[in-house]
Amino acid sequence: MISEEIMRLEAVEKVYKIGDSTITALAKTSLSLESGKLTLIMGPSGSGKTTLLSILGFVIYPTSGRVIYQGKSVSAMGVNALADLRLREVGFVFQQFNLIEPLSALENVMQPLRLQKESLATARSKAMAALTALGLADRAHNLPKKLSGGQKQRVAIARALVTAPAMLLCDEPTAALDAKSATQVMNELQALAKGGKAVVVVSHDLRLRKFADRTIYVEEGIVSNTVSNEAFYK
Repeated sequence: MISEEIMRLEAVEKVYKIGDSTITALAKTSLSLESGKLTLIMGPSGSGKTTLLSILGFVIYPTSGRVIYQGKSVSAMGVNALADLRLREVGFVFQQFNLIEPLSALENVMQPLRLQKESLATARSKAMAALTALGLADRAHNLPKKLSGGQKQRVAIARALVTAPAMLLCDEPTAALDAKSATQVMNELQALAKGGKAVVVVSHDLRLRKFADRTIYVEEGIVSNTVSNEAFYK
């Protein structure tokens, strides 16, 4: 599959003012994301990784610079337009799964579709298809407490994918998992990237580099370098 640019940051910066102090969470950064690739963002805690991910996911506005998504400037959009774009175009996967405990796996995956006003029957059908694609059809009616950590994360991935977003953004998706489950989840994310999604994974775990097509390093708010995996292992 041919990779295409899906998003571009142009001199994007995020600065917070607290009293008389100014904190630069992300220094001026220019980079692009491509469909069909898994991009790994690495760095220590507090380095600016999550700030960068939040800008990529239309969660926060940059202080300066431009965010271009599929050829259109996002930076000037209003809050409601940005929320709609986020709901339609981005799937989020988190470290702690964020599943709703009283709901079954199927009902959890249905939630984004219900927010999009899909009918109950359509939401149920699409959610079951998403679970089946991740090998969880037999767990569809289980509550989260009846699922393993790896299964919970795969349900979270199904929920992120059920609206067919162009981008999948993952914040420390393997941190709460054992090594076997982490490998399974990363294999799933890698396969999604090869299938045409733009997949971004934030982590401080160096073991995840082997799954990435490209690795971005962030430290003290500065994107220090971006390299392809091919170049990294030469």
